[in-house]
Amino acid sequence: MDYVKPGEVLGSMIEAGKTKAELGIMQLIVRGSLGGAILACATTLAFTAAAQTKIPMAGAILFPVGFVMIILLGLELVTGSFALIPLAVLEKKTTVRRMLGNYFWVILGHLIGCAVYAALYGLTITKMGTDLSNPMVQTLITASEGKTKAYQSLGAEGLGLAFIKAMLCNWMVTLGAVMAMTSKSTSGKILAMWLPILTFFGQGFEHTVVNFFVIPAGMMLGANVTIADWWIWNGIPVLLGNFAGGLLFTGLLFYLSQKSSRPGASAAAELPGRGEAGLPGTPALEKSL
Repeated sequence: MDYVKPGEVLGSMIEAGKTKAELGIMQLIVRGSLGGAILACATTLAFTAAAQTKIPMAGAILFPVGFVMIILLGLELVTGSFALIPLAVLEKKTTVRRMLGNYFWVILGHLIGCAVYAALYGLTITKMGTDLSNPMVQTLITASEGKTKAYQSLGAEGLGLAFIKAMLCNWMVTLGAVMAMTSKSTSGKILAMWLPILTFFGQGFEHTVVNFFVIPAGMMLGANVTIADWWIWNGIPVLLGNFAGGLLFTGLLFYLSQKSSRPGASAAAELPGRGEAGLPGTPALEKSL
């Protein structure tokens, strides 16, 4: 059977969080850079599909290809880790310091990967800066201003709106990471993670890593957005909202709902050191999610 029971999934989440927290700085930066660049590439694919078909949902259907590549290749996506590493901290398998270190270096990697892709993609659609007639230029400018200036026009309510949309977004994103653990087959993992990612992108929720590409790319192409606009009206509230959504809606609530059904949970608690060995048969792929 491909299906993995929820209690076993919880064990995989905790082990994955522990493994992530133990990665070295260079590994985190490189994996984060690749994860950011791949997600940025998937975003331009989704924008292109929506523009060509005039059906925005067509872009949402295609966008999960980027998430699938990141998960199957064992790269880093900080928003997915928001639901995993805190559980390892809760189980005393890692520390808050290592968790925050993971987040910092992966975010730095995401910023590098997204900036590099934004520069290369900008040169592509402008024909090395000589032609601004490609419709994707205006699409990115509009998206960049919509993700910052639109919230700024609402004031404090705009910050709250960005935070809520980010919470809802990362509820789905982290569900995608967790759903990938519900199957032992590659096809099962792809199908399971595709659905929640499609759900968040199709409804226009806010995702930190996607915005690490969209907003700077729009700025490079002429959007009326400053670095302060980016971080005050989107970067910070969306990052905090993504963390809250992943931690609360997926991490903690799933932990509370399945803790008693986790295989070996009671034995691990009674026998010091047993929990460090991890669950027998936990696939290496799941440890690197």
